[in-house]
Amino acid sequence: MYVKICGLREPEHVAAAVEAGADAVGFVLTRSPRRVTPERARELASAVPPHVLTVAVFAGETPEQVRAATLASGVRAVQLHGDHPHGDFTALRDLGVTLVRAGAAGVDLRCGAFGEDLLIVDAPRPGSGEPWDWAAVRGRPSGRWMLAGGLDPSNAAGAIAAARPWGVDVSSGVETAPGVKDAGLIGDFVAAAREAAAG
Repeated sequence: MYVKICGLREPEHVAAAVEAGADAVGFVLTRSPRRVTPERARELASAVPPHVLTVAVFAGETPEQVRAATLASGVRAVQLHGDHPHGDFTALRDLGVTLVRAGAAGVDLRCGAFGEDLLIVDAPRPGSGEPWDWAAVRGRPSGRWMLAGGLDPSNAAGAIAAARPWGVDVSSGVETAPGVKDAGLIGDFVAAAREAAAG
């Protein structure tokens, strides 16, 4: 089970995610309570070992803005969240980073349909952190896809059983307040997801 912890802002929470065994950590470089600057993302990413993917998250920025922020942050992946056209992914392919497409369950659910490497299937209101009918997508997405939207340590196992994803992505579900991560919840979430997958 591939696990991504998103919206990280503090070194101790990045360390907690890495120590818990997360496969990817995300830094939000778009409008959000979790937003960090490209320079801060570079600081945080510099402490992440090579086997953990560092992801910069964007929503609505132009390919030129994404390119500039990605180069400044030094991350190894770009996540375009929401209604980004196919051309945005094509325009960023030469960056040589992993491309991640994220959107609501109603979008094209074939990983790679827009030239991306990974797909995130989110709630009907992407980025809301609201639980939704995870079972509704079971058997529909293909390829390397992660389930997101309303996940937390208490419901991760049920969501994984319902949707059967390749991976899971969490942000608000490991927070004590908007943008405030909790190291204990991060560890609990990774453990719950791995346990569910093993079961």
